[in-house]
Amino acid sequence: MKRRTLLGLAGMLGIGACATREVARGNPYYSGPISDHFDGTRFFNPGGAPPRGFTDLLRWHFGETGAEWPDSVAVTPTVPQTRVAGLRVTMVGHATVLVQAGGANILVDPVWSRRVSPFSFAGPARVTAPGIAFDDLPPIDAVLVSHNHYDHMDIATLRRLHARDRVPIVTPLGNDTILRGAIDGVNVRVGDWGDRVEVAGVAIRLLPCHHWSARGTRDRSFALWCSFAVETPAGRVLACGDTGYDSGRPYAAAARHGPYRLAIIPIGAYAPRWFMRHQHQNPEEAVAGFAACGAENALAAHWGTFQLTNEAREEPPERLALALRAADVEPDRFRALPPGGVWDVRA
Repeated sequence: MKRRTLLGLAGMLGIGACATREVARGNPYYSGPISDHFDGTRFFNPGGAPPRGFTDLLRWHFGETGAEWPDSVAVTPTVPQTRVAGLRVTMVGHATVLVQAGGANILVDPVWSRRVSPFSFAGPARVTAPGIAFDDLPPIDAVLVSHNHYDHMDIATLRRLHARDRVPIVTPLGNDTILRGAIDGVNVRVGDWGDRVEVAGVAIRLLPCHHWSARGTRDRSFALWCSFAVETPAGRVLACGDTGYDSGRPYAAAARHGPYRLAIIPIGAYAPRWFMRHQHQNPEEAVAGFAACGAENALAAHWGTFQLTNEAREEPPERLALALRAADVEPDRFRALPPGGVWDVRA
């Protein structure tokens, strides 16, 4: 797997030699009361499995071979309209999606950088250019950052958005400290699971998902992760961020805040299953989650831009199509768009 180096992947995942034997110490990102998902130092998934450690990373890296990805895949970028009255989504790439809904423009987990890594010289690199050139973005009213892994929280991109639009960033507990330390004057709105934040006429509720966080080797799970339920004038949108299926519990929690006109659901970065299943769901689980949350439509995310794991680049959408057929779901209701792909979502 030529794009996945041990150094770059360990940094991107926040796994280091000390990760499995860290001594409990103060949390530099967040201080707050103990809860059902915070033990006073670290956040955790209630009833769920913790992330794998460095020994398992070595077992994966040296014991298994991943599929070969192409060096690059051609992209036809699109230039979005300034505002859209209905509900339109444009796939930028990986987890980055532009949601245009009832006149509001919302960016989910924006990444325009070449690599998703703490290192400029190593780590997963793009095989697809962004589906929207940064300079062609319309004015952005809100940015949603689901957690602090490098393929979701890209400081370089967030700095550019702040400089251009002074855009409000909505993110879960602890991530605000990272952003304030990296971006002078950043406009960040922070919340816990269940909290509701209002930005530019849009109400955003932070919801539980099954994942974890880290920016380095000593800050595992010091900041929270989440999904988002977004109430827009054109209907409700569920943005799942990263999640393991976790027996469907994240989707059951989300269903209580629906109904959703659209869900943005991850389908990639799932192989090998013994390593990834607790943090990244596979396409079959994504289809089950789609049914469980009760959304009318879904957009597939988290595939095809950065090689993070072992599966072939085209495998996630291929397996998604098979899973939809097996579940007797119309394929037009759950789409895997290429970067630059645009979808006017039906009511």
